[in-house]
Amino acid sequence: MGWLHWPVSGPSHQRASLWILVSLLFIVLAPRLLRAQASGGSITGSVTGASNAALPGAQISITNLETGAIVRTVASDAQGFYIAPDIAPGNYELRASAPGFVTQVWTTIGIAAGSVRVLNLTLLAGSPETVVRNVAPAAPISQNSACCGGNVDSSGVKNTPLNGRDWTQLATLQAGVTGVQTGSAGGNTERGFGAAMSISGARPDQNNFRVDGISINDYANGAPGSVLGDSLGIDAVEEVSVLGSNYPAEYGRTTGGIVNAATKSGTNSFHGSVYEFLRNSALDARNFFDGPTIPPFKRNQFGASAGLPITKDRTFLFADYEGLRQSLGITTIDTMPSPAARAGNLCSIPSGVSPSCTPTTVAVDQSVASFLKAFFPVPNGPLLGNGDTGIFTFAGQQVTDENYVTARIDRKLSENDAFNGTYMRDASKVVQPDSFDSVLSNVVSTHQLVTLHEQHIFSPTFLNTARFGFNRAIGIDGGVTKILNPLVEDSSYGFIPGQFPGLIASVPGITSMPDTPIAANPGTLVGSKSLHWNSFQAGDDVFLTRGINALRFGAVVERIQDNAISFFNSNGTFRFNTLSDLLTNRARQFSGLVPSPQITYGTRQTLFGTYFEDDVRVKPNFTVNLGLRYEIASVPTEVHNNLSNLENLTDAQPKLGSPYFLNPTLHNLEPRLGFAWTPSKTSRTRLRGGFGMFDVLPLPYELRDITPNPFPFARQFLGEPAQGSFPTFAYTQLSTSTTGFRSTYVEHNPKRSYVMQWNLSVAEQISSTWVATVGYVGSRGVHLPYRLDNINMVLPTLTAAGYLYPSVATSQTLNPNFGRVTAMLWQANSFYDALQADLTKKVSHGLEFHVAYTWGKSIDTNSSSMAGDAFGNSISSLLWFDNKINRALSDFNVGRTLVINGIWDIPAPKSLSGVPARIVSGWQIGGIFKAQDGIPFTPTFGTDGDPLGINSSDTWDFPNRLGGAACSSLVNPGNPNNYIKTQCFEVPTAPDMAFWTANCDPAPPSFGGPLPPGDRGGGRDDDR
Repeated sequence: MGWLHWPVSGPSHQRASLWILVSLLFIVLAPRLLRAQASGGSITGSVTGASNAALPGAQISITNLETGAIVRTVASDAQGFYIAPDIAPGNYELRASAPGFVTQVWTTIGIAAGSVRVLNLTLLAGSPETVVRNVAPAAPISQNSACCGGNVDSSGVKNTPLNGRDWTQLATLQAGVTGVQTGSAGGNTERGFGAAMSISGARPDQNNFRVDGISINDYANGAPGSVLGDSLGIDAVEEVSVLGSNYPAEYGRTTGGIVNAATKSGTNSFHGSVYEFLRNSALDARNFFDGPTIPPFKRNQFGASAGLPITKDRTFLFADYEGLRQSLGITTIDTMPSPAARAGNLCSIPSGVSPSCTPTTVAVDQSVASFLKAFFPVPNGPLLGNGDTGIFTFAGQQVTDENYVTARIDRKLSENDAFNGTYMRDASKVVQPDSFDSVLSNVVSTHQLVTLHEQHIFSPTFLNTARFGFNRAIGIDGGVTKILNPLVEDSSYGFIPGQFPGLIASVPGITSMPDTPIAANPGTLVGSKSLHWNSFQAGDDVFLTRGINALRFGAVVERIQDNAISFFNSNGTFRFNTLSDLLTNRARQFSGLVPSPQITYGTRQTLFGTYFEDDVRVKPNFTVNLGLRYEIASVPTEVHNNLSNLENLTDAQPKLGSPYFLNPTLHNLEPRLGFAWTPSKTSRTRLRGGFGMFDVLPLPYELRDITPNPFPFARQFLGEPAQGSFPTFAYTQLSTSTTGFRSTYVEHNPKRSYVMQWNLSVAEQISSTWVATVGYVGSRGVHLPYRLDNINMVLPTLTAAGYLYPSVATSQTLNPNFGRVTAMLWQANSFYDALQADLTKKVSHGLEFHVAYTWGKSIDTNSSSMAGDAFGNSISSLLWFDNKINRALSDFNVGRTLVINGIWDIPAPKSLSGVPARIVSGWQIGGIFKAQDGIPFTPTFGTDGDPLGINSSDTWDFPNRLGGAACSSLVNPGNPNNYIKTQCFEVPTAPDMAFWTANCDPAPPSFGGPLPPGDRGGGRDDDR
């Protein structure tokens, strides 16, 4: 199969290949064997007597409080040090004993994936038969390393109220984690369904979500999620932890955060639950944007879970099922041409705009009139502005079904060997009308996961874990459930011979047409996608303790299969600059696809990583973390070798076949350094800090919109048609051209893409139930990837007056041999600095709560990897030739975030007994409060024209931002009808006629005087 086919040459590349081979042999030959995931947690510390002298030989046993089984037994060494690595997430009890000393027991020790709990024990002289019990104090997630983050234990997972019962929302309760408000979780097949979040300033597509140690990222490298954007199965989750920055070298594949979830296992006793959660609009409050009546909404979530022993103390089973049925009323509001405009009478209400307009009459093209009548509904609401447009609204219903099931089995093979395996499947489907109520379409999402783990304990200081996982994600959109307007399948309205009607889009003030069916693929809409992702993962980890060194080393390999069918613009799209141009058949642009067989693209890639890590206990109160990771990825290939790429932007013909580009990952050595220091043994203060490097691997999702259907495998064209070319002549004119087809440009020799992270924090154990952490987290990203919808543009010249574009009459795009050129570059940079604070109270007196606060700033020159407009406030194709002018707040930046969550067990009156006591006991109050800043936005103009003269399919420009007291703030708080002060922006003008004459296009000039003091030009994400 060629899993490890690396396009390498030369001595350095041979050394890299040898390192890979040696590491793979280690995986194959290393002993196999484990109970829990290698991404478990550890308990470590020292044992001393009352005189603070080291106490060697003390016996430490660790018991799982759920199963009652002893999971690890170790002994303190000559320096009194002990460590129990790779313990599965859960709640534990630690027992320490030694001859001549009182036995000490610490209970309710919470272990999360990636956590390191430090328990320094002082044993008092006395009889071992005497037992002293203590409750383990609250602690940060990792006491003995530089890693920062947080976790939600089993109590929090079970009792925290979550909208939609989505367990990934628990990650947003931690400091440094912000939910992306401009994403599109749920219903966006191409960019992933799961909830998007930024962790410590990283891009939302740079996080790694793991279940039982196996990555469950989907084909968009995002969080798992159904068509609604949720991740069900919270009843099957034991704990959730977040590693936000400077995590150890055993973690790779990402530069963002690590979100770990551990599944529940069965126990020696039967336990289970049956549940039903109901949401109904009859119980909802009306929000500001609701009309006179609240849209109908019904949601039922129901299911059952159970854990039980199959063989006592040996084999356990846990299973969970959850179903969701939802019917959501949706009100769609469109802007349509008014009856007067359809008749050619423009500006029928002159006083409706300021300044008033002059009524005019245009001759409406009959082909356009017929098409508008067939597909653009007549307004059924009020007219807008000058009367050219009006509101069309209709009520539809969005119906969703989802079924989730998971099962886990645990088997204790021997005292030193254990095994567990998990299977999960989540299937969902949503059916809803399109924006014109012409088609009922559907979106389907399916996710499957298999994990297998084995652990073998060779000795108290030497153990090995092995794991295998299979992750499958499917997303299919654009399926046709029912045709509501039969004309969408009438080829007499088609733009391309034999095809169904195409689209009219980008007419200012008019809602663009929704996708229409494809004649060659019945039951499918244009623009739809069918995405199938398979990830096979295998790894091995060794834990070895030698004196003051706690060693970890291992390797992981992942094979990726990414199959995609993308139904591009097979019906064609017309774009018009104005409504008048539409009515008179003067199209600005036509794009389409010459009919050809549909191609399934199969991308293949192999990832490999190996690491070594040593936690050196320099002193009992000072630990140094030393780690090194080597991680590489093969250059993606296509199973049919249907790859096409311009090696140079100006090439007349693309290069076909592999390699797609030169491999930038061959020297990806990632150092990880950190320390943890406690001023004294009795001190409750712990200082931690570190620095690490993390590589951005060129994964298939970055290229998904670039790889499929380029020239010559598909003949997509884009051009300016002749006047009167609607509906069919534009295809005849442009499809026969040899210079208007779409091509791709993937940077041929990209530089290494990486992120450097650093942090410094101080944690204080205020009491046995309170712990506070305050820290600084920073990062810088270098050579980050970003995509451009169209890089083929007219380039400006840098002069003393700034960038000046050539005259439209004489300008030429970079590559006149092609129309649109979609590009992937590795040239963006990012900067992040933040204060992160955390306050945690463990359960006591029935109350537990958590406070997380983040005050940070994320700045970059581009915010997304797979699409220029990945966020609602993004620009699809930034001015790539000078990244300095794009430097601004990240599209996902949120300055301040405060999250408070808590649970209170309401005490029952002690005076009650029997049935009354049962009725009033066991009640809880839980809640989440969140307050955060808004997101940046970028004002633009000219998307309906070409103000810069760049001759591209993505046209826009930045306006000037005006100064002065009235524009010191760009928003009107509390005024949703005029929230943004549009009067504080203006179209850029030449400062005077001399400047215009010397530098500007000889068209009718537009100029003003010098800008008033304090005025400045705008820019990307420049405003809040």
